Amino acid sequence: MNESLHTQEVNVMPQKVILKSSLSLLLAIIIFAAIAPGILMTAPAVASQLASQWQLSADKIGYLFSAELGAMSFATIPAWYWINRINWQRIAVLSIIVFIIGNLISAFATTYATLFIFRIIASLAGGTLMIICLSCAGKTENPSRMYAFWVLGQLILGTLGLLALPPLFELFGLRIVYFILAAFMIISFPLIKAFPNEVVKKDQLQHAMTNTQSNFANKTMAILAILIFYICLSQVWTFIGVFGANSGLNAEENGRVLAIATVLGIIGSMIAAAIASKFKANKLVFLGYGLLIASILLLLNSPVVTRFVIAAFLFKFTWTFVLPFIMATVSQLDTSGRLMNNINLVIGGGMALGPAIGGYILVNSTNMVVFISFALLCSICSAILVACFLKRIN
Repeated sequence: MNESLHTQEVNVMPQKVILKSSLSLLLAIIIFAAIAPGILMTAPAVASQLASQWQLSADKIGYLFSAELGAMSFATIPAWYWINRINWQRIAVLSIIVFIIGNLISAFATTYATLFIFRIIASLAGGTLMIICLSCAGKTENPSRMYAFWVLGQLILGTLGLLALPPLFELFGLRIVYFILAAFMIISFPLIKAFPNEVVKKDQLQHAMTNTQSNFANKTMAILAILIFYICLSQVWTFIGVFGANSGLNAEENGRVLAIATVLGIIGSMIAAAIASKFKANKLVFLGYGLLIASILLLLNSPVVTRFVIAAFLFKFTWTFVLPFIMATVSQLDTSGRLMNNINLVIGGGMALGPAIGGYILVNSTNMVVFISFALLCSICSAILVACFLKRIN
């Protein structure tokens, strides 16, 4: 295998395993991290097809997507065992095989129960691949750049999927999406050689730790920062269309604005990848948080169309721009892969909690101030937590 392993000091942090950057590793992280959540990235198109072809009610469609998200997050639990005991390349092989089988059986499913079960199985395998990608990205020489591409791959596949799937569904039905995911994974199979083929043992990495209690506190703050960040993102983005409707846009106009915002999200991650090696991640993190807070503030007081459009564009651009630098900052604390494994669970939890909290606030409040105030509080708290652990490790 070409990717050599060696240790490197990161400020006063414990020694961590560094993966030699290569094109194959970059492609593996981009492609596997995009394919794994493919259904969730194209959820609107898939949901519409489930309703029209399978005649599923909204609650059953919701349960199906919740199960997929939950299974991807649940992959963290078994990873607590294997991440320091089994080499990641073997885990990747097993996960890819299960993912392919799960999608192929999903394509031929004729009952909701069968589809439900095999979506969980495929998503559990996809979540395991996501954990490997997250952990590997954090162990490269330039994690900010890797996480930028990690985000970019998901955005591009999601955008292409939303454009391509509706006409494909008309020709081939729902099963085509599962065939496509299985085919992509089969084609990408050789890229598993880019993942580490030796066990990264936690006990080999602990000798450099000088203050275990302090390290635990830093990791706790990092996990909370990511959780709160994703609660904020998913809360605002899930219901941002409400602000558009309140500003006077119809459904078609609203959809057009959000589609353009998604393109700006792709641009944001591309810019992050381009400048990752030229600026300190710490400064870019707080620039991003500042822009995120500004975009939320623009939604105050029932914005007119122009202000809503600016807010939506800025929010999506900033989200994908700052996330790679936040993830790279958190990865500094990871000595064995366990922290980034837990981050997988945290991301899923944040994505699930955000819409639930946002929906509850909208139903139980008379105006949008409470909704926006909660989003602002989340973004500010996340920024403070990142600032706290950065100050402690630098």
